[in-house]
Amino acid sequence: MSQTSTALPVREDIQSEYKWHVEDIYATEEQWQTDLAKVKNDLPAIGAYKDTLSQSVDKLAACLRLRDEINILAGKLFAYARLHRDENTANAKYQALVGKTEGMLAEASAATSFIEPEILAMPDQVLATYRREQPLADYSFYFDNLDRQKQHILSPAEEEILSRSAEATQASETIFNMLAHADMKFPDISGKNGNPVALSEGRYRSLIMSNDRRVRKDAFTGLFGTYNSYRNTFAATLSGNVKKNIFYARTRKFASTLESALSDGNIPVGVYDNLLATINSNLAPLHRYIALKKKALQLDTIHMYDLYTPLAQHVKFDIPYADGLKLVRDGLAPLGPEYTDILNKGLTSGWIDVYENKGKQTGAYCWGVYGVHPFVLLNYNDRLEDVSTLAHEMGHAIHSHYSQATQPYATSQYTIFTAEVASTTNEILLNDYLLKTTTDKQKKLYLINQYLEMVRATVYRQTMFAEFERDIYNKAEDGETLTADLLDEMWHNLNVKYYGPDMVVDKEIDIEWARIPHFYWNFYVYQYVTGYAAATTLAAKMLEEKADAQKKYIGFLKSGGSDYPINILKKAGVDMSTPEPVELTLNKFSGMLDELEKILSIS
Repeated sequence: MSQTSTALPVREDIQSEYKWHVEDIYATEEQWQTDLAKVKNDLPAIGAYKDTLSQSVDKLAACLRLRDEINILAGKLFAYARLHRDENTANAKYQALVGKTEGMLAEASAATSFIEPEILAMPDQVLATYRREQPLADYSFYFDNLDRQKQHILSPAEEEILSRSAEATQASETIFNMLAHADMKFPDISGKNGNPVALSEGRYRSLIMSNDRRVRKDAFTGLFGTYNSYRNTFAATLSGNVKKNIFYARTRKFASTLESALSDGNIPVGVYDNLLATINSNLAPLHRYIALKKKALQLDTIHMYDLYTPLAQHVKFDIPYADGLKLVRDGLAPLGPEYTDILNKGLTSGWIDVYENKGKQTGAYCWGVYGVHPFVLLNYNDRLEDVSTLAHEMGHAIHSHYSQATQPYATSQYTIFTAEVASTTNEILLNDYLLKTTTDKQKKLYLINQYLEMVRATVYRQTMFAEFERDIYNKAEDGETLTADLLDEMWHNLNVKYYGPDMVVDKEIDIEWARIPHFYWNFYVYQYVTGYAAATTLAAKMLEEKADAQKKYIGFLKSGGSDYPINILKKAGVDMSTPEPVELTLNKFSGMLDELEKILSIS
């Protein structure tokens, strides 16, 4: 099935084989309602443990197990509602179910908020004695991590207040999603053949890669011109989200919002700052890439809307979904037969929602559901980029599968820091496979550009995002108001610095900050960079060391959240406390620039 018609299909027109099986979570809405009622009924039961946890190891263990049961059910309830909503974000029924679930999650958080303060108030000797007992065996790392964060956990009453505030403080992100993905209407533009094309976020990704410069410029101005019409609203939603995170960080006695965000993974702030410093010291290869791209495209001036243009302009990778599946299977073969078996199961068992339809959530993601299986959202449009996205999201999915199959719930949730390693390793292996098996010179040129674009978008661009995020929080924490004008100026200046002297930084790009959902996820994006650097190292080991590297890698995937991410990666063979993984990545990027220059010189 190809999504090449100008009008987006409605959900009902998509064939069932290309839809995920949300019914694997709940076969009917009645079952969903039953579990929602069960969670609500369990909340008073867990509340009955309040002020009793120090009485016996059995009470403490029973309370923690009941919390796990509540959280597992809550995860299923939210996933069912959210996945259905994302099939069509304008569907009022599932908007309502998501709202119901968010209310339930806030209630559950409030009802269980006494647990950690009460554990921390227990005499050290009592807790140490309890921890040696079998009923608490699954919670050893949980207790270690809790003790580490002791100074940031408040009294039971204060924790309950913070928990109850969660639903109200999600308003900024909710408004952003509704405005950007449901209410905002983009203009039609004239396609390459002159026929009108309905511009959407999903279609923009194809249009901006068009060989026709007029098409990509029109898509660029149409998309960002629409965002610019709502610039003050987007500034207000982003500012509200920043204020929310500052409030929680200060309430929990962190020195900064950044420190608060990194605390969960026990990541030192220095890792973040050093990453930005390292990339800022190595912008020259990116500037060189822009200059080479300008030359390859034979442009007098290179604009922001030229960035995504393939260097081999007459190469067409029209990859139907079935062919994309084969490429992913072949490209990921170095991960070994055990991994491949799970991959095949995921590709054929209703894990994936493949094609774009009217109202569908844009982009792509993986959603792990404990006790069920992962779910992957795609908006597949027969491009090589879509094949890479499939490999990426299946990396997340198989990471979730291994973690949830191997770890008890208490340690099944891996951190974001390691999540991006599992997904990006797949992308790198796929790209390496394509480069090695492609002999056509123009296709080889295209693939080299694909690799360079991956590094540009994942390492350089995400570091630029991370720098923007750090800077807006610094300004907000100093009391400065985040106006649309200020955000535009900051974004423009960063683009000038990162892309260098050859790039014309068009005025339209200044509003791009308004389009980025990751800025509502609180210092998330830097982990794309660290993840890519770790993945580059792991992929190299997989190709060189083979069986031993496969074994270590599967061990990494099975580790879930059973240790701090830097320790987990070190066991897999990557030391993220050193600059070596980032340096290896930038060296590989520079080497690929050399290959590009050779091809251009003989073309």
